[in-house]
Amino acid sequence: MTTLKERLTADLKDAMRAKDELTLSVVRMLKSAVKYKEVEPGASELDDAGIQQVIAGLIKQRRDSIEQFKAGGRPELADKEEQEISVLQRYLPKQLTPEELTAAVQASIAEVGAKGPKDMGAVMKNVNPKLQGRAEGKAISEEVKSQLAKLS
Repeated sequence: MTTLKERLTADLKDAMRAKDELTLSVVRMLKSAVKYKEVEPGASELDDAGIQQVIAGLIKQRRDSIEQFKAGGRPELADKEEQEISVLQRYLPKQLTPEELTAAVQASIAEVGAKGPKDMGAVMKNVNPKLQGRAEGKAISEEVKSQLAKLS
């Protein structure tokens, strides 16, 4: 099985051959972000999970930019960011559906024995590692908050 790093290199070459500017720029940016993370002091070569964390961070940055661009009346820039997100998501595991996310959060609440909103930290600590890369942190957090609010 190929690693995510190998897949990125292959996709970069394919994008060059196909003259796919969007994919080419996004994969270059991603490879650069991974390299940057690896050369940080105390860091080592990233495995697939580490690369997925970098990708999740880049997607989060894009989502923040989209909000800024829409607020600033620049829909064309927001569209470009959306396209970049769709390219980045190809390298993440299949994302959970809202129903799967709800079920995973409910299972964690039961495991932890949470009684209300004050138990959010314990539930997040339990559910985050299980859903790493398969759902955005913000979505997980909002789901946990809404589920715990129903308990109180």
